[in-house]
Amino acid sequence: SSEVLEAIENVIEDVLESLAKKQAPVLTVAKRSDWRNIEFKDSVGLQMIPCCTTRQIRSDCPRSAPKFALMLKILSMIYKMVQSNTYATKRDIYYSDTLLFGSQSVVDNIINDISCMLKIPRRSLHVLSTTKGFVAGNLSYTEEDGTKVNCTCGATAVTVPSNVQGIKNLNSHAKFILIVEKDATFQRLLDDDFCIKSSPCIMITGRGIPDLNTRLLVRRLWDTFQIPVFTLMDADPHGVEIMCIYKYGSVSMSFEAHHLTVPSIKWLGLLPSDLKRLNIHKDALIPFTKQDHNKLTSIQKRPYIACQPTWKKELEIMAASKVKAEIQVLTSLSSDYLSRVYLPNKLQFGGWL
Repeated sequence: SSEVLEAIENVIEDVLESLAKKQAPVLTVAKRSDWRNIEFKDSVGLQMIPCCTTRQIRSDCPRSAPKFALMLKILSMIYKMVQSNTYATKRDIYYSDTLLFGSQSVVDNIINDISCMLKIPRRSLHVLSTTKGFVAGNLSYTEEDGTKVNCTCGATAVTVPSNVQGIKNLNSHAKFILIVEKDATFQRLLDDDFCIKSSPCIMITGRGIPDLNTRLLVRRLWDTFQIPVFTLMDADPHGVEIMCIYKYGSVSMSFEAHHLTVPSIKWLGLLPSDLKRLNIHKDALIPFTKQDHNKLTSIQKRPYIACQPTWKKELEIMAASKVKAEIQVLTSLSSDYLSRVYLPNKLQFGGWL
């Protein structure tokens, strides 16, 4: 905490020094969403380069002055929270003054800029994300406040903890971790007792694009247990994008890649090549939209696809067929095909990429 307080004090000292010299104070932040500031490393994923290009948030420019003021406001809130050892979610910060902040996305963006500027992970700033992910299966742990949590597969899942850093006594006999893209598929596998019928496993869903806590938990479980991590996604560009976020990270959070990515993640399904192999009827497939085409073209150009020849081939199959499929398409074969046939066969015979 003293490191965080010192980093904030240094920023404020710079502001005061500029004022003393009768100069307009300026905050310098990295251009987080610029691909030119990103390098790809096999062992980490997408990470920010040390000498990245920056932009200035000036206090004397009408366009950036409001953001300058909001950054100082949130820095002061973080300083007080670290001092008093209290925490707040990004949502709490927004609702502390909705008129001032204007929207939740403004707060989210500023917090990420501050985290990147100070080179301090968001959890250390005492700002928590609202969690939307679920976890189930062969896993138990103790939360920071001493609450014991048991995720053993039942009909209900456990919400991903809001302070992943604070959990301890993680215990599991799981043979693998399965990341499921969507809540509906996750619930279906729970209802089918997949965690019990297959070898013991841990299932996680970020319910679409994963929030920070879900990504942190996947990384924490992998660090702790060193077991295989598989993904079960829709066979569409959106599903591939989500899988790449878990495996390689996102451009906007590349400054925190070391805590968030799991480069050993394997693509278990639904593979574009599975659609032909399983003779999925054409009527069950969905034609590509222009948005799908653009998303797929963008993914194919990314630096990590070049080092994944098998993934590249699957994306080429998807591009050539111009169709996509949801995981639910497997119910056209039989209602429990996913949990009874598809996943057990894939896991037994190594059907992953």
